[in-house]
Amino acid sequence: MQYVSTRGTAPILGFEAVTLAGLAADGGLYVPEAWPTLSPDAIAALRGKSYVDTAVAVMLPFVADALSEADLRALCVQAYGRFEHDAVTPLVQMDERNWLLELFHGPTLAFKDVALQLLGLLFERFLSGRDAHLTVIGATSGDTGSAAIDALAGRAKVDIFMLHPHGRVSDVQRRQMTTVLAPNVHNIAIDGSFDDAQALVKAMFADRPFAERFELSAVNSINWARLMAQIVYYFYAAVRLGAPEKPVAFSVPTGNFGDVFAGYCAARMGLPVARLIVATNVNDILHRALSAGDYSAGTVTPTAAPSMDIQVSSNFERLLFDLHGRDGGALHAAMAGFERDRTMTLTPAMRAEAGGLFSSARIDAAAMAGAMHHAANRMGQVLDPHTAIGLAAARGADLPADVPVVTLATAHPAKFRDAVERAIGRRPALPSRIAGLFEREERYETLPATLAAVEGYIGDHARARA
Repeated sequence: MQYVSTRGTAPILGFEAVTLAGLAADGGLYVPEAWPTLSPDAIAALRGKSYVDTAVAVMLPFVADALSEADLRALCVQAYGRFEHDAVTPLVQMDERNWLLELFHGPTLAFKDVALQLLGLLFERFLSGRDAHLTVIGATSGDTGSAAIDALAGRAKVDIFMLHPHGRVSDVQRRQMTTVLAPNVHNIAIDGSFDDAQALVKAMFADRPFAERFELSAVNSINWARLMAQIVYYFYAAVRLGAPEKPVAFSVPTGNFGDVFAGYCAARMGLPVARLIVATNVNDILHRALSAGDYSAGTVTPTAAPSMDIQVSSNFERLLFDLHGRDGGALHAAMAGFERDRTMTLTPAMRAEAGGLFSSARIDAAAMAGAMHHAANRMGQVLDPHTAIGLAAARGADLPADVPVVTLATAHPAKFRDAVERAIGRRPALPSRIAGLFEREERYETLPATLAAVEGYIGDHARARA
C-alpha cells in the first residue's frame, strides 16, 4: 500500500513513513493511493469476531508493507487490552431504530483512545530500529490531547507538545492533559481558539528547517494512521446490525471531519453505509459546505461541546481530494485560495457526489440540551454534549424506517459534568479510572498564539536531530 498527498507534490510513501511523517511535506494530507476493498463474504465473516480480529482484518491491507499480520495482531491486543469493556466499542440500543456506539471505554474516556493507543505503539515500533527521536506536536479541542499524552507519556525516543485553547476545554479535559508529569510531555495553553492551535501545528510542519531539525510528527487526525484505526468500529458495529445484507446509517458528531471521514473510508472499502450524518453545533462550516456548498470559515463560537468548536476542518481536505477527481494540483490551488481568502465554494457536481453518502444537520444549544434530556428520561442514557448533538441529528434524519441509525458516542458524560448537569439536573460521577484527577498537580505553559512563541518554546525543550 502506497500513500499520496492530497496536494500532489509530496513524495509517495509507505505506511511506516506516513505514520512517522504525519503531515505531507507539501502541506497536504496522506491518503491511500487506491482504496482496498472487502468483499461481502469477507464482511460477513466478521460476524461474531472480537474487536481485535475485526481490527486486524480491516487494517491489514493498509499496513501490509510495514507489519505482518502477527505483528499487527500483537499491537492490537496490547492497545485494546487497556479498554474497560471487553467489546472495546459496545453497541447499546436506544429505541427501535437508534443505537449508540460507545467509544469512550479507553483510558481517557473518549473515542480518540481507539486510535491513539494504537498510534503510540506504532511510533514505538517504528522508532525501535532507528537512531532517531521524534517530536510529536498536536492541537486539541479537548480529547485528542489527553488521549495522545496517555499513549505517549514515558515512551523512549518521543517528546510530545500538545497545544490547547486556553480556557476553552472542560476542566476534566484540561486536567487529563496537564496532570501527566512525565518528562517527555509538554502542555501549551495558547491564547486563542482551536483553529489557531491547528494553524500553528500546520505552520510548524511548513517551516521545513524547523520540522527537519526536530523531526516533527503529528497525532492529530491529519496523521493517516489515526483515521485507519477509526475505520474499524464502523465495520464492528455494522456487522452486528445486519451488514453486509442490511445497510446501516451513522450519525457522527464532528468538528474536524476525521471521525466521519473514517466512515467514508469504510464505505469506500465496501461496507454498505446507508448514510453518514454529519452532526455539527453552531460552528457549522461542515453543514454549510455539504448543504449549500459554502465552505467559508467564520469566527469560532464557544459552546458546551468544545471539541466541535472549529471553523476549519482539516480532514475535509481528504474528501475534497476525491471530489476533485483525486487531482492534487487542482486541490492544491483550491486550498491555497481557501487559506488566503478563508472561503471556498463546492460546485453543484461536488455537492451531488458528496450527497450520495453524506447529509448534515446543525444542532443548536437548545436542541442539544433537549436530546440530553430525552436520552436521560426516556432512554435511560446519560450523554455528553457531543453525543447528544449526534443523537439529535440521528432522530431528525430522513431515512427509511428499517435502516438502523448508529450514533457515535464520542465521550463519557463525566468529561462534561457542568453541561450535563445543566441539561438533566444531575452531575455524572468521575469513573474510578480517573479518580483523584482534581487532587493532582497541574503543569502547563501559557503562550500567545504566535509561531515565534510556540517554536521558541519547543526549541528550548525538544531534542534536536543529531
